[in-house]
Amino acid sequence: MEATAHDDYSLQRVPKAARKHWFGIAVQRFGQVSALSQFLLGATLGYALGFWDAALAFLLGSVILEVVIILVGIVGQREGMQTSLLTRWTGFGEIGSSLVGLAIAMSLIGWFGIQGAISAESLDSLMPDVMPIPAWSIIFGLAVTGVVAFGFKGMQLLANITVPLFLVLVGWSIVSELSQHSIVDLMNSAPAGEPMSVFAGAGVVAGGFIVGAIITSDMTRFNRTSGDVVKVTLVGITLGEFVIGMAGVLLAHAAQSGNIVAIVTSAVGWVGLLIIVTGTLKINDWNLYSSVLGLVNFVSTAFNRRLPHLATTIVIGVVGTLLAAFGILQGFIPFLTVLAAAFPPIAGILLAEYFVVRRFRPALDATREAGTLPATAPRIVPATLVVWLLSSLVGYFVTWGIPSITALVLSFVLYVVAGKLGLVRGIGEVATDNDITIGGAASPVVGATER
Repeated sequence: MEATAHDDYSLQRVPKAARKHWFGIAVQRFGQVSALSQFLLGATLGYALGFWDAALAFLLGSVILEVVIILVGIVGQREGMQTSLLTRWTGFGEIGSSLVGLAIAMSLIGWFGIQGAISAESLDSLMPDVMPIPAWSIIFGLAVTGVVAFGFKGMQLLANITVPLFLVLVGWSIVSELSQHSIVDLMNSAPAGEPMSVFAGAGVVAGGFIVGAIITSDMTRFNRTSGDVVKVTLVGITLGEFVIGMAGVLLAHAAQSGNIVAIVTSAVGWVGLLIIVTGTLKINDWNLYSSVLGLVNFVSTAFNRRLPHLATTIVIGVVGTLLAAFGILQGFIPFLTVLAAAFPPIAGILLAEYFVVRRFRPALDATREAGTLPATAPRIVPATLVVWLLSSLVGYFVTWGIPSITALVLSFVLYVVAGKLGLVRGIGEVATDNDITIGGAASPVVGATER
């Protein structure tokens, strides 16, 4: 349907005709990982670890991420659904799915604004007399909103421009700074900051992108095959983590500092400005995009209305931009940190249901080839909500090991146990309408009819 395609299939399966070549999606995945935040992560590890220990930390953390991303991504590719919609039939039911959508929307729109504000502050430090920080923040936010308004195609175009440009600019900055040092000496030099263990470093790497791993279905639903998901992940994550991350490690050793923004901007001047701009644009478009998908799913189940994707993108992007410009979102960082503990168990439950318990899997299998949604979804699955809550609390309060991975594994195990004991049961059923109109006026919407 034309309206559905324009709506980026927010509440539908992505049809096979709309799937994309894997390489274009790999560019987007690489763009997500190879952002300014990855540079900062590399500098953080380089300030606390030697080069080879940092490389091992990146290896371990990347392997953990890739396993999660590939498994979750394959589910998204097979079913062609965005993350929060998919969870209706992967253990959460309609109510749980709406909570997943709300959590995604709140978290990512918060980070959308905060990252834009941080980049605005960096630009102001480079050009203090050009315009005030709120103005920089507004320019950033509206630029990203304009791109995301065009949906996946607009974001692909942005990735095709910003990812190569970002790599060229980063390469320039690295050569400019490292040409003054011996690479061999840097690779064997001791870190300047307080040391951390390799295991702790791996936890930083894995935890730094775990939310992106959880919502990977938002991207892989456009893949054509499971093999494409593997290729996208290996190219995007491996290169993104190691190329940008290890460059940050070397720069931290060269400057004996963990402040990578100061290193880059002082070394290459105005090129540092472009690095900040391209790095922010490429990660923040996905923050906004997935936030909109989560909100659309939440509203469709909670209020029986289907929000138009374009209008929702513009409204949320403008609101998030204005909140960031006036510094309001900075006060929400502790709340967003707490909220982040809820994400890893979502993946654990999804994978346990889809591959092991399979309580709701037959409904997906029966409708996949037709490209429609299952006729009904469970209203609520109490066992899932209990597992989700317990695992999130463990992930937040238990700090040993890698908390996000601990929470993910725990949720997987608890859900499988609950499934074996017959506790995974849906209460109530909700009819799913496969031919809904935007705005909800012409026909019933998803979740409107209860049986």
